[in-house]
Amino acid sequence: MNTYRVNPDGVAHARSLIDAKQYVLASRWSDVQPSADQQNDFLERHDWAEYGAWHLALTDGAAEDTKARYAFVFGDFRRLHRMGLISCHYRAAEWGHKEVELAAHELLQYLDNSRSGPLR
Repeated sequence: MNTYRVNPDGVAHARSLIDAKQYVLASRWSDVQPSADQQNDFLERHDWAEYGAWHLALTDGAAEDTKARYAFVFGDFRRLHRMGLISCHYRAAEWGHKEVELAAHELLQYLDNSRSGPLR
């Protein structure tokens, strides 16, 4: 099983999206999570640092500038999705990646405390 560490650039990017109100509160993550083709399209127009900023974790031992290097995507390359953060939290908890789980939890709290009104 892979091991991961928190990606500080991903956490910072998520916070900046929340601060700018560039998020979706209610979505079906399975419908909006970037597909492999969407990831490739993004990488054609952006560099690896920009791609990596959409991920909460770095895969230990994976080569730099590869998709395998980045894990736990939380947005659709335009906006953060609350369900993306929930997915990151759940998967990290399920597989025992505690640091990533806690980072996702903290971002969820940050998002929920920064917004006003119900989810819909």
